[in-house]
Amino acid sequence: MSPARLRILFLNLGHFVDHLFMLIFAKAAYDAGRAWGLGYDDMIIYGTPAAVLFGAGAPLAASAADKWGRNPLIVVFFIGIGAASILASFADTPMQLGAGLALIGAFASIYHPVGIAMLIQGGGNVGWRLGVNGVWGNLGVASAPLLTGFILASYDWRLAFAVPGVISILLGLAFWGFVRAGRAAPPPASAREKAMVGLAPGWKRALLSLGLVTIGGGFVFGALIFLIPRLFEVKMNGVSTDVAVTGLLAGAVYAAAAFAQVGVGKMIDNRPIKPILVAIAACQPPIILLMSFQQDWALFVTAFVAMAVVFGQIPITDAVLSRYVPDKWRAKVLSVKFMLNLCIGAMVLPFASYVLNAGGGFETILTILAIAALLIVTAAILLPYQAAGEQNRAPAAQPAE
Repeated sequence: MSPARLRILFLNLGHFVDHLFMLIFAKAAYDAGRAWGLGYDDMIIYGTPAAVLFGAGAPLAASAADKWGRNPLIVVFFIGIGAASILASFADTPMQLGAGLALIGAFASIYHPVGIAMLIQGGGNVGWRLGVNGVWGNLGVASAPLLTGFILASYDWRLAFAVPGVISILLGLAFWGFVRAGRAAPPPASAREKAMVGLAPGWKRALLSLGLVTIGGGFVFGALIFLIPRLFEVKMNGVSTDVAVTGLLAGAVYAAAAFAQVGVGKMIDNRPIKPILVAIAACQPPIILLMSFQQDWALFVTAFVAMAVVFGQIPITDAVLSRYVPDKWRAKVLSVKFMLNLCIGAMVLPFASYVLNAGGGFETILTILAIAALLIVTAAILLPYQAAGEQNRAPAAQPAE
């Protein structure tokens, strides 16, 4: 395998690891809480600091990457998140587990502003690379309930944190060796990338649209990926009551829906972005609302469709950013984007805990998510129109005001 392909493979594995570790707790929360006499509703609140740090740490990660380099930060990411997960497996109280999860969130915050900036570096078929990378990330989402469920069925929640931790450390050491061998150089810049020395025309409206998508999408995405494993346990009793089976079904939804990103990524490399985003955004509110009324296999199908449109939106926002912001500013802009996205997503845990403790059910939560998805529709309408092929021409530089 060429160094360029191996570099992208490591970045894709990083995305897989990032989402896998952030969702181990989503499946393990019930079993960990039961060991300490706490219910799921009370236990999930201990994951809030991790979710907050997952987003809040992004600007610090971007600044560190600008100072020490992007490659060293990816090494720190792999080794740090693995060590934090192993540490979490030794927790003796919910507070200690919450602290371990917070450390996982802090190291997890490194990947998106640094890894995505590395991925889109050089220009070219950015949509395709983002789509494939998104699949890897969402396979991490899919693997979390699947792997955790099987470990819980035979062992306990502690091993669900320890085993992935060891694997991540080994990946970090492998990437370190790859960097030290001088094989991790970024790809040569395309003509468009070389010409982009300032912000492209229409950047203000584009970044406003991006911000609104980030806020609405962060809440919807964060809620669905965290709640679906438990939702399946509660509302698919006609299919199975086995925690491993419901974990497998949740994983199947995430894995299959993730491939929507590849199709969307390919489309945005060759077609105008705006109509694609409008279509995807418009599908979300009705599908999520429909999902709130379903159970058993009907719930499985509607959850798959909902996740397909939610996942399909992901490469679009980063592709928009790559067309309006030059490489030297991307890590910082991405860090703000992911800070907003993931901090908004962190609100899901206290929000879900409050609704469930107040007597509301998953139906109430999904209805609120459908309303929140309307913000994404508004953002899509605001996005500037860019004709197909325009993304491949060198932009006229605009001053950053």
